[in-house]
Amino acid sequence: MNATKRLFHSFFSLFDKDSISKQDFDKLKQFDIFPKSFLVHFERIIFETKYKGNQDLKWENKKKEKEIQNLKLQNEYQKQEIMNLKSQIREKKESGMESDVIKNQIQTESESQNESESETEIEIDEKSNQNQNEFLKIFSDSEIIKDNQYIQKLKEWINDDEFFSKMKKGYSAKKDGFNCKKWHKIVDNKGKTLVIIKTKDNFIFGGFTQVGFTNDKSKWSFDGGDSGWIIDPNAFIFSLRNDKRDRKPKKFPIQKDRKEYAMFYDLDYGPFFGCSAPGDFALDSNLQPYGSNFGDSYNLPNGITYKSNEAYNYLAGSYKSWIVDELETYFI
Repeated sequence: MNATKRLFHSFFSLFDKDSISKQDFDKLKQFDIFPKSFLVHFERIIFETKYKGNQDLKWENKKKEKEIQNLKLQNEYQKQEIMNLKSQIREKKESGMESDVIKNQIQTESESQNESESETEIEIDEKSNQNQNEFLKIFSDSEIIKDNQYIQKLKEWINDDEFFSKMKKGYSAKKDGFNCKKWHKIVDNKGKTLVIIKTKDNFIFGGFTQVGFTNDKSKWSFDGGDSGWIIDPNAFIFSLRNDKRDRKPKKFPIQKDRKEYAMFYDLDYGPFFGCSAPGDFALDSNLQPYGSNFGDSYNLPNGITYKSNEAYNYLAGSYKSWIVDELETYFI
């Protein structure tokens, strides 16, 4: 009886715990404690419910497992999305950094180039200023050349750095006198020679010769004894200032078929550019105008005809009625 009670208490203890097995219940049925009908009914209730409960539990577990699996998959998907997003952000950042690096590099190169260009411009300006200062020194005591534009034009036209680096003002009419013989004494046989004339009306013109005013007859095209015409294919005359027409400085090369008559040499005349009297321009024994027949041997400006009033007036303002205010002659 005591064994039966223990089994009974064990049964209900297991039942309470919802842990009774079919084997335990079969042992219980061996004792006639409960009616068989009750045990059958009770067995069905317990084990069907338990089975159903187990089935439900299994289903719930599977459902939860499925949910967990889905959550895991969702979590993995989210993780992948996050990784992709991070990767995109990183790539964008890296791209941005590279862009910034490129921008910085371009900016640095641009700044370096600008600095280089600035330095080059500064060097050019310094050299230009240095050269200009050198020219200004040369013309520092000039009574005629006061405009930097004139200096630059003379440099451009003559295009001879050696001449400009070594040349000096050898003759000034105001200082040395208006005398052609004295002019010849100082100027003759100096080679490259620059003649600049200023009139009382502020016309500024002149001429340049590479051969110079020379009594070396081997350089003459015609020997007239004490006078002759000098050959110089590179000679030219020029106009620096012409207020009447507000004309810009201009150079006029010698005509190709007149190179044998570039200058006329005669001790009774001052500078004489051209052939037949009075040449394109010439000064007499007092270094005053012998006349200006522009176009005689040097090229006229376009649109101006030879022996027209415009040609006569172009260099000095008139054919012969102009007055020399200053004559300056430069040579090496």
